[in-house]
Amino acid sequence: MEPSPQPVAQTAKADLGKRFIAAIIDGAIAGVVGLIPWVGGIIGGLYILLRDGLDYEYLRGRSVGKTLMKLKPIRLDGQPMDITTSIKRNWMLALGLISLVLVLIPVIGWIALALLWVAAPVIALIEIILVATDKEGRRWGDRLGGTTVVETTD
Repeated sequence: MEPSPQPVAQTAKADLGKRFIAAIIDGAIAGVVGLIPWVGGIIGGLYILLRDGLDYEYLRGRSVGKTLMKLKPIRLDGQPMDITTSIKRNWMLALGLISLVLVLIPVIGWIALALLWVAAPVIALIEIILVATDKEGRRWGDRLGGTTVVETTD
């Protein structure tokens, strides 16, 4: 049985500074995990990809960084955050870490890796600019996932 939709509160966009700090925290987690030989990039990339859909009691559909900064991504349709929505809103931010797997594929993988390592920071910069300049504070990922980020008390 599907959970019933929760009404989406009409709140102002989340504070830019809090979102930035939350992103730094999540990036640090993924980066440290990314140092694990062979599998670290995949695990770190998966954390970035799935972080907003994790339904652990403490996290409740948000990343560690967002939890610590009292932020929460919410779906505009009122449904609870889930893994699919997290993937839709975060895939472009996970490209850099997940692309480390490409190093295992000679030549073609190396070329693809180089292209992704150029594209990933450009995409991240565009996402930052959108969060800062969009009147609703929504980045590409929020638009793809049908989400926004709000401040919360818990």
